[in-house]
Amino acid sequence: MIRRALRAAKRVLSPGVRRFSDVTVGDGIDEWTGCPPLKNQSSLYVHWPYCLRRCTYCNFNKYISQGNNDHLMTECLQRETETLLQLSQLSCITSVFFGGGTPSLAEPSTIAAVLETVSRHANLSETAEVTLEVNPTPAGKSKLEDYRRAGVNRFSIGVQSLQDNDLKFLGRDHSSHQALQTIEEARRLCPGRVSVDVMFGRPKQSLESWEKELLELLRVCDDHVSLYQLTLERGTRLFKQVLGGEVTVPPEDVTSEMYQRARGTLHRHGFLQYEVSNFARNKAVSHHNMNYWRGGQYIGVGPGAHGRFVPRKEGVLVREARTQTLEPDVWIREVQQRGHGTRRRIQLSHLGLLEEVLVMGMRLTEGINHERWELFSPRLSLCETFGASTEVQELLQSGQLILDDRGLRCSRDGLALLDSMLPALLVELERKVSQRPQGDHHADRTKNKTSNP
Repeated sequence: MIRRALRAAKRVLSPGVRRFSDVTVGDGIDEWTGCPPLKNQSSLYVHWPYCLRRCTYCNFNKYISQGNNDHLMTECLQRETETLLQLSQLSCITSVFFGGGTPSLAEPSTIAAVLETVSRHANLSETAEVTLEVNPTPAGKSKLEDYRRAGVNRFSIGVQSLQDNDLKFLGRDHSSHQALQTIEEARRLCPGRVSVDVMFGRPKQSLESWEKELLELLRVCDDHVSLYQLTLERGTRLFKQVLGGEVTVPPEDVTSEMYQRARGTLHRHGFLQYEVSNFARNKAVSHHNMNYWRGGQYIGVGPGAHGRFVPRKEGVLVREARTQTLEPDVWIREVQQRGHGTRRRIQLSHLGLLEEVLVMGMRLTEGINHERWELFSPRLSLCETFGASTEVQELLQSGQLILDDRGLRCSRDGLALLDSMLPALLVELERKVSQRPQGDHHADRTKNKTSNP
């Protein structure tokens, strides 16, 4: 059971996030976001798979383009978007996120075409959040205004570092000066809606240089910051370098302190933490990512994209986990032949859905409130699921975990240990679900069929 719990956690946890916590948790978050997602709405993720080069640390689904096939990619992204929207019968798309790869290599006309397709088949309001990941090169910066005209209203900029030597070592194709210029231009175009990604735990990085770098970034950044620890992924050039002794990365106690200091610095500059890796001020949270973490439906379009939605057109009334074909050329052929490139689809069991709600929801500082849990588990409450477990009780008594009238969440120190607590929570969830009479499972699934969030 423990092994199964670990697999469940790995399946739904975002890669590259480590265990850290410090500052006050949850202050002012509840008012930032609206009601839990309804059955007729979803977010949309669009994957652009191409990059100009592969970073030394990256194992994402990305490819070096061998030629200009933007027109073909655009047509296929439009067609797959249309097919999956029709399949889901969703009436409202609440947010769109263009990720990659390097989506800022796509032409603004591609972005406009996809958004136009969405608007033809679902309600995409003028206030819906539309995010584009941007590589802060001169070429990326030069297209920001055209992306804005195409319908993008939020930029997520992959700064990663303000140290040129580190950027070069990591295989990034921008300089720190170019990153700062890109941030400035993005803020001009989308004031209050620009996020920056920054990475810590890099080779040869010290606590002092990290603090100085973060302060420099805070002087120019907007209202959203994402912090990520550099992780060693198998198959990457960096992994091989570290394994071979060519490169060393800071030890865990140093990276932990880097994170703690960063959180304190961000807090002093008005940023509230709302998720393991994400901080915002002036309520500038990522609404698209909040939908993931709160267990909402989302459609994934493009090579290797993932989705979680109910394909109602096929008469299926339970949520499916879907994965699109990885290789762009193969995906293009499949979309041309049958309208979509779905390679894998799995109907989520009641337990599987609850596992995802638990693992994703516990990443939020607000955790999982009772009302949201009841949407997915109307006959088994949070208290009934976790309140009687000896192991969970130990976590509650230690102060790492909180279960009260608000719901289930990590304390500020517990959030740092989330990945070590999840197995106990997942084991208890599986035990409780498996103990229930079969009729209760059917009742839950029946309710989810009519109100599946």
